[in-house]
Amino acid sequence: MSGAVGFDVSGVRAALVDTRFGEVSWVAQTASTNADLLDLAVDAGAEGVVLGADHQTAGRGRRGRTWSAPPEAAVLVSVLLRPPAPAVELVTPAVAVAAAEAVEATCGAAPGIKWPNDLVVTSDDGGPDRKLAGILAEVVWPPGADVASGWRAPGPAVRVPVVVGMGLNVTAAGRSPDLDPIAIACDEVTSGDRHVGREELVVAWLQRLDRWYGCAVDPARNEELWAAWRSRSATLGRRVRVDLGPDEVVGQAVDVTATGQLVLLTDEGARRALAVGDVTHLRAE
Repeated sequence: MSGAVGFDVSGVRAALVDTRFGEVSWVAQTASTNADLLDLAVDAGAEGVVLGADHQTAGRGRRGRTWSAPPEAAVLVSVLLRPPAPAVELVTPAVAVAAAEAVEATCGAAPGIKWPNDLVVTSDDGGPDRKLAGILAEVVWPPGADVASGWRAPGPAVRVPVVVGMGLNVTAAGRSPDLDPIAIACDEVTSGDRHVGREELVVAWLQRLDRWYGCAVDPARNEELWAAWRSRSATLGRRVRVDLGPDEVVGQAVDVTATGQLVLLTDEGARRALAVGDVTHLRAE
C-alpha cells in the first residue's frame, strides 16, 4: 500500500460516525483491498474496518478472475465483518442491496442485482445486461470448518470473519472500448448533469449497509433483507443459463432460498436450488 490519495477520507469518516463503519482508510494503490483486510482479519481486526484504494494492481473477482479499472475510475473498497456463522451467506445480499440503493439515491438510476454478486443495468433494447459492480466475499472459516477437515459446521454463536469487497464503476473515462458492450459506469446512468463522486457513493453505500447488515445478523429480520433483494433482482423471472463448471443448467429463475441459493425451474421440469454458478441472462424467446 502506498502513496497519496485523491479521496476525501476525512469527510467520509465524519459522515459515517454514527454507523459501525467509522474506521475508514484509503490508499493510493495496493494489490488488493480484500487481501489486505483478510490479513487484518487473521490478526483479530475489528468488525467494521473499511479499506479503499484509488487503484488495485491485483484486484480479485469470483473464481480467480481479476478486477481492473483505471486509477480513480471506480470505488474499490472492502469491509471486514464478523457475522454469526448462520449469517455468513447473507453478507453478499446485504452488500448488494445496499449498493443498489446507494446508486439509485445518488445517481437516480436503479441497477438490478444479478445473482449471486453483480449489479447490472438492463438494456432498453433487449441487449445484454451491462455490469456496474461486482462483489466478492471471502470467508476465514475457523479450524475444522472446511472440506479437508470433514466439514464441522461452526456453532451459531461463532463469529466468522468475512471480508467483502466491491468494485463499482464510477466513470467510463479510460475504459477499454472492448468493455463497452458489457460494462457501464455511474456517470453513464446519472440523471441530469450532476457529478457523483466516489466519496458520495461510499457514504451512501455504507450508511445503507449498516441497516442491511443488521438485518442479515438478526434472524427475525432476514426476510426483510430477502424481500428487498427480490424486489431488486435482475435474475428472478428471467430465463437463465447457469454454468456449474463441469456442466450447465438452463431454466427459469423463480426464487432464492433463505440461504441465498438460486431456485431454478429447469427446462426438464425439475426444480433445483443452486448454491454456486455463473449466470447468463437469456433473451426471451
